[in-house]
Amino acid sequence: MSLAVTSAFAAANRHAGAVLYDVRLLSEQGGPVRAALGADLTTDPIRDLAAYDTILVAAGIVIPETTPILAAALRAAARARRRVAGLCLGSFVLGEAGLLDGRRATTHWRYAQLFRDRYPASTLEIDKIYIADGTIWTSAGMSAAIDLAVGMIERDHGRDLAHSVARGLVMERRRAGGQAQHSALLDVDAPSDRVQAVLAYARRNLHLPLTTEALAAVACLSPRQFTRLFRAETGTSPAKAVEAIRVEAARLMLEQSRLPIEEIARETGFANRERMRRSFLRVHGEGPRTIRQAAGPLAVA
Repeated sequence: MSLAVTSAFAAANRHAGAVLYDVRLLSEQGGPVRAALGADLTTDPIRDLAAYDTILVAAGIVIPETTPILAAALRAAARARRRVAGLCLGSFVLGEAGLLDGRRATTHWRYAQLFRDRYPASTLEIDKIYIADGTIWTSAGMSAAIDLAVGMIERDHGRDLAHSVARGLVMERRRAGGQAQHSALLDVDAPSDRVQAVLAYARRNLHLPLTTEALAAVACLSPRQFTRLFRAETGTSPAKAVEAIRVEAARLMLEQSRLPIEEIARETGFANRERMRRSFLRVHGEGPRTIRQAAGPLAVA
């Protein structure tokens, strides 16, 4: 999955009509490298990382080994080159090389405690999609590496090209570095078409009251039957699910727009900012203003 990051740079070349990025795959020894699913990747040796502008350290689904040769090469590259990035568990490689000491970083949320234990001199911000701290970049799990790459493209060549790349890659939305790794919508899912249709209806109609009775009518069930089925499939009540969907939609608007908080509250069905604030405190433990401030500008150093 980390190798998908190369598609963002290829798309940038295509949309710009010029070779903005020349991407190479490197390994310590060079030659073919076997991926987890059995495909061989052709790589060049890392003899001179100083020849490259940007170094991206990719990783699979287990924490990679960091050899002394690789660590030394990365330290030299960090001193001489414009930026070095650790993608997902690749951040552990940067940590082993000592490149995260005194810096902010992120990685996959599942490995947060292990990261803190290993690299106490680094400030782990596990609620971020990616972070650019000076010349050192790190990303959260898997697909967040693509967001990091698009962030680099924006830093290099501006927002218009970055948005063209995001659209070309059919990214659902442009995610800035300050966004949270975890989406509440992942927790509100259901196996049956009936309940899926209700969830889709709720997401399309946040401005409506979305009472249990109204949702039951969409499912063509009585409120009691619907509530029982909904809880069995999602593990939560219709009211709590609607709240989570509203909060998620509002959070995205806070991170991706400069709309007034009061307007976002109305757009997402909260009626007013105080009701939205209370829901945010229940779901996220912090208010809308704090989340907007945490999102900040795109991957600023």
